Amino acid sequence: MKDLTINTAIEFDLPAPFVGRHLIAGEWVDGAETSERVSPSHGAVVSVSAKGDEAMAERAFAAARASFDAGVWSRISGKERATVLLKVADLIEANVERIAIYETLESGKPISQSRGEVEGAADLWRYAASLARTSHGDSHNSLGEDMLGVVLKEPIGVVSIITPWNFPFWILSQKLPFALAAGCTVVVKPSEMTPSSTVMMGELLMEAGLPAGVCNIVLGFGQPVGQVMSTHPDVDMVTFTGSTAVGKMITQAASGTLKKVALELGGKNPQVICPDADLESAADAVTFGVYFNVGQCCNSSSRIIVHEDIAEDFVARVVALSRKVRFGDPLDPETQVGAIVTSEHAAKIDAYVQAAVAAGATVELGGGALSVDGLGDQFYQPTVVSGVSADMAIAREEVFGPVLVVMTYRTLEEAIALTNDSEYGLSAGIWSEDIHTCLEFSRRAAAGTVWTNTWMDGYPELAFGGVKQSGQGREIGRYGFEEFLEVKSLVMRVGRSRAPWVKQDV
Repeated sequence: MKDLTINTAIEFDLPAPFVGRHLIAGEWVDGAETSERVSPSHGAVVSVSAKGDEAMAERAFAAARASFDAGVWSRISGKERATVLLKVADLIEANVERIAIYETLESGKPISQSRGEVEGAADLWRYAASLARTSHGDSHNSLGEDMLGVVLKEPIGVVSIITPWNFPFWILSQKLPFALAAGCTVVVKPSEMTPSSTVMMGELLMEAGLPAGVCNIVLGFGQPVGQVMSTHPDVDMVTFTGSTAVGKMITQAASGTLKKVALELGGKNPQVICPDADLESAADAVTFGVYFNVGQCCNSSSRIIVHEDIAEDFVARVVALSRKVRFGDPLDPETQVGAIVTSEHAAKIDAYVQAAVAAGATVELGGGALSVDGLGDQFYQPTVVSGVSADMAIAREEVFGPVLVVMTYRTLEEAIALTNDSEYGLSAGIWSEDIHTCLEFSRRAAAGTVWTNTWMDGYPELAFGGVKQSGQGREIGRYGFEEFLEVKSLVMRVGRSRAPWVKQDV
């Protein structure tokens, strides 16, 4: 580990533990029980949160349904909704540091990344505000001189929003402002491991003037709160980000009432490296893609498919860059990779690596726990594994850690086959200077997003989501916004031109 770049613990006065409460009908509510979150990087209690139960979830849904039916949000103008969303965006920017500190302490991610996520989330709120003002239906005046058809777009109703621990504020902002822009009311359940930034969002919503009951927050665990979120009869839609296994459980639970379900799930995302690629840029992007958020990212570029002629050189480039990536104290602004979210998850990551070695793969770098002076060993080394075959678990399953898998190919046809040989289909990428190669790959890759000569660039205007077992539905962009809308056809006859069906002279 001496040849790695490690940022040891810095002096930092940890803030007092954040106290999180439920938000129900515009009021903060304590829980009968609480749960503590111990920072994976600093080993201290950083938040104490109310622990919800089925009764608390019932209260939240009653508030959301009453608010929706009353029309205090669902029936006001798009301009009025946009005004509130824009205020929220301003408040997010005014509270970046406070939100980012607790997100870093709860998740273990670097403070620079937390700041970037919170700042970037404001743009999602502003874009959602623009959709609130510009959303409209369609009219059809070509149905005949006596008919007029109008297609209305209306809010779907009460939405359950269930968010994960790895990007708690960002992913909430991929869902919540778009649901609100559509006129929906919501109940939010964040992960029990990273709840605080969601509670802070609730504070900002209230300050911005969101009517009581429009956004409700219930803290707690998947059982029993998450179960109620998926089955409650007052829920019209569930939107969930997390593992594919839990996504399947939510789909089954919601089927009893045929709720709409939108899922953003796992990925095993490949980057294909062609012989004519800009190898320097590609190696840097691969390194970023696998270590960003400690690899605990559904969009992690966890496997690369490299042409045989350049594989040795390219892997050497990635290994050299990996040694320079700054692992360590998440509160150090220079740190690029922080702690693994739990010790149990760190053990799971290592088990994938050791199983691959036992199956014949080669560890080019890393492959074990990383100890950081002053912070303990809840970190994992930057790891590159070569000699991986398509049937190995490490090549097929979501490791969710700083582990890069290297596979090789000879022809583009083979590269595309390896890309699509997965139960997942979230994202994929290709590096080539030949636009024809990039276009062919982009059209044939079974993925919701394809990047060419870049990785993980995203914009509020562009929809995000996967195919196959990476999920269903889309987030952000106009397509993500329309997930929260129902379409209603209005058919109107002009005048009294309709011929009677019943003959009056019989």
